[in-house]
Amino acid sequence: MPPNTTATTGDKPGKSGRKKGRKARLIVLVLVLAIIGGIAYGAYWSISTVRASFPQTKGSITLKGLSGPVTVKRDGYGIPQIYASTDEDLFMAQGYVQAQDRFYEMDVRRHMTSGRLSEMFGSGQVKNDEFLRTLGWDRVAKKEYDTKLSAATKKYLQAYSEGVNAYLAGKDAEDISLEYAALGFVNDYKPEQWTPVDSVSWLKAMAWDLRGNMQDEIDRALMTSRLSAQQIKDLYPDYPYSRNKAIVQEGQYDGLTKTFQQSGSGSTSGSATSTGTSGSSTSSSTGSAFTGQLAGLYNVLDDVPTAVGVNGQGIGSNSWVVRGDHTISGKPLLANDPHLSASLPSVWYQMGLHCTTVSSKCQYDVTGYTFAGMPGVIIGHNADIAWGMTNSGVDVTDLYLEKLSGDGYLYDGKVKPFTTREETIKVAGGTSKKIVVRQTADGMPLLSDRDDELVQVGKKATVNTAAPDRGDGYGIALRWTALDAGTTMDAVFAIDKAADWSEFRDGAAQFDVPSQNLIYADTKNNIGYTLPGKIPTRASGDDGSIPAPGWDSKYKWTGFIKQDELPYEYDPKRGYIVTANQAVVDKDKYPYTLTTDWGYGTRSQRITDLIESKIKDGGKISTDDMRQMQMDNSSEIAKLLVPKLLKINLDDKDVREAQKLLEGWDYTQDSDSAAAAYFNAVWRNILKLAFGNKLPKELRVKGQCLWVDKIDSTGPVDDDTKVRECGERDADQAQPDGGDRWFEVVRNLMNQPNSDWWKTPAGVGDRNKADNMNDLFKRAMVDARWELTAKLGKDIDTWSWGRLHRLFLKNQTLGTDGPSILQYVLNRGPWKLSGGEATVNATGWNAAGGYGVVWVPSMRMVVNLDDLDKSKWINLTGASGHAFSSHYTDQTGKWADGELLPWSFTDKAVDSSTSDTLVLKP
Repeated sequence: MPPNTTATTGDKPGKSGRKKGRKARLIVLVLVLAIIGGIAYGAYWSISTVRASFPQTKGSITLKGLSGPVTVKRDGYGIPQIYASTDEDLFMAQGYVQAQDRFYEMDVRRHMTSGRLSEMFGSGQVKNDEFLRTLGWDRVAKKEYDTKLSAATKKYLQAYSEGVNAYLAGKDAEDISLEYAALGFVNDYKPEQWTPVDSVSWLKAMAWDLRGNMQDEIDRALMTSRLSAQQIKDLYPDYPYSRNKAIVQEGQYDGLTKTFQQSGSGSTSGSATSTGTSGSSTSSSTGSAFTGQLAGLYNVLDDVPTAVGVNGQGIGSNSWVVRGDHTISGKPLLANDPHLSASLPSVWYQMGLHCTTVSSKCQYDVTGYTFAGMPGVIIGHNADIAWGMTNSGVDVTDLYLEKLSGDGYLYDGKVKPFTTREETIKVAGGTSKKIVVRQTADGMPLLSDRDDELVQVGKKATVNTAAPDRGDGYGIALRWTALDAGTTMDAVFAIDKAADWSEFRDGAAQFDVPSQNLIYADTKNNIGYTLPGKIPTRASGDDGSIPAPGWDSKYKWTGFIKQDELPYEYDPKRGYIVTANQAVVDKDKYPYTLTTDWGYGTRSQRITDLIESKIKDGGKISTDDMRQMQMDNSSEIAKLLVPKLLKINLDDKDVREAQKLLEGWDYTQDSDSAAAAYFNAVWRNILKLAFGNKLPKELRVKGQCLWVDKIDSTGPVDDDTKVRECGERDADQAQPDGGDRWFEVVRNLMNQPNSDWWKTPAGVGDRNKADNMNDLFKRAMVDARWELTAKLGKDIDTWSWGRLHRLFLKNQTLGTDGPSILQYVLNRGPWKLSGGEATVNATGWNAAGGYGVVWVPSMRMVVNLDDLDKSKWINLTGASGHAFSSHYTDQTGKWADGELLPWSFTDKAVDSSTSDTLVLKP
């Protein structure tokens, strides 16, 4: 049988028998799954149908295309270390091994990135596919592969694809993964061969979820329907540079040949100081129609399957590096834990890629975390250097309101035609659908074409004299750096083999999308930081913080910051570097605006404080100290609020009883802490009362309804008319989410105890009306007590944070929307977690929607540059994507407890930890 498993047609002997056998195996599988639904599923691992997809990890397999033998050594957690004699053999084996463990996940990802989910899952994914086809990730990836990537990178991508396809050869779909057997009952789907472009496309999905402030742009514009410009500014306060330090404090930008301490604020194109509430006439010129456009756009965005984050919200990460001056070993320690949405299997795949002899023929000896579906290592270390990543958050997306006119759009007073392409979406079990994608001359896709309601709203837009006449209406277009062909795949391979800071920086310069904070350490006791990425500059007065008028050329991007003008830092005097999504550099010490929407630095400053407390008076930091810092559960907002809450006089003895939990509390959010449970409930209710109930319905939780002032196209109607409005957002995406932006909002308003934000109408009885901050805090404490009574019981001795703050791991396709029996089989949990929002141990939750865990440290690692075999790592789930494999979630319990696993690197260490050995023969 040829490698492509779709090529099974034709009249061949035994065809009917194979079909009957296939159907019989599927029936057996369903019966097994049904039994498993009521009985312990572990007892049925011996069923051959269920085990058919498990990888062979011992013995030998012949792999056509190899130039020599390749050895795959797996440890007790199924983590593979691959040994080969050429680069091509190394990456071919990587493709084969990843497909063994994770091909179904890889297949779903490539269908997502190419807008072809409907081919696997039917008509329910058509809307998603329409939007993804409009973005055209796979088209951009193909252009990258054809025109941008180096010959060596193409060679590696081809070798990787050959390895994946060698695994697929001769296999029926149900022999590859359990999920395919389930899909076989609703369609006749068969996996296609893997291509190099499939690997490159995944970088676009990663970039989408790390795209910066696009969601903030939408939210600020939506807020204009109910809030004034000053109120919106209150909710997006300035970054607290004096309190939470930026990443780069002693660094340089080569192209301008000045240290940060010497440079002024500058007037370079792209600099701006707007808080995100002015600088564009868009929000004032379009009225409620534009609000409707953005609400519709949000609904489209929210339905796009999560790739590596929570659709752009809640993305965090910690990484820091400490030079040997401050470590027990005398060499650097580097820690990293990216915060992403929880997925099963984890987005990360651990492995090592080793040339038996490093030479020009075989250049790699690297280990770490990669993505199933991509060759190389994304985060990790080689024999000389280690590196980590956090999302920089720089603004690389802008939304444009386009004035439609006939078949074109208005631009500087003239009508320009759209470029168009037709896309056909194939639907499993249904009729194909054709769509037309329209793009501006700058290549910006018209996102509003993907929702009929958006088109109608645009046609009916009410505008004032600041904007063009309505005519045919308005649309929304997207400018995004990832829609241009780039070189990030080249960067992966360059960094993997970099031997020093210079080579690392050269490789990082090719990491154009998504822009990431990259930290560095080497075995020679050097540390560093660099900000790579393709980062746009904008005209003076436009900071990219809100959607811009596309009909005016002055809002067009003016260019991109040169790579040698981006911030970096090398061996700073303080001896450490911390990145945790805070500001990269003080705005007064750098001439470009990178974004107006940094994280607010709560986590980064806490890490800095922990490091400083360790190294004061000559103290030294160990590998385990780094691990313990990763698990720090301290709540910074609790430190601010609890002293105030303890001073409030409460009449109700039950509420006083809860208040006493906060007495003597150390602000640590351990899973068994009753005080953490009560405080977080109070915090949630403060946010709801002060802010949540005053936000427009487009930002509030779906189904939560309020009586609010009526609004028209000009804003709230001042005649006491009330209407019932229900929230429209999913619980994990609504506002106020309780992150450290809200910490800063509340911190600022505590100096204004009589602010209107603290005033609320009566709740249950007039006694609950709040006229000031103290009243609102009191009401929040009462509401929190009775909320937890309903959730956890009246006896506070039984309360704990972990009972509220739970992690459920769900298979991202059938485990989310499949039949209940499949969800039971594929999903795992719950785990009761410590940590919380904006803590170092960032087990994030959305305060508007509840206490459940929304995003997590998706992995944790600590690299010891003195002895690489003393490095430690852990994954959220396990190496395997097979639901009944012992490695499906075998790391999760240890991850939840804050443990790290040994991370073998040298030949001797790998041999001593090896459980299974497989030889791939040519």
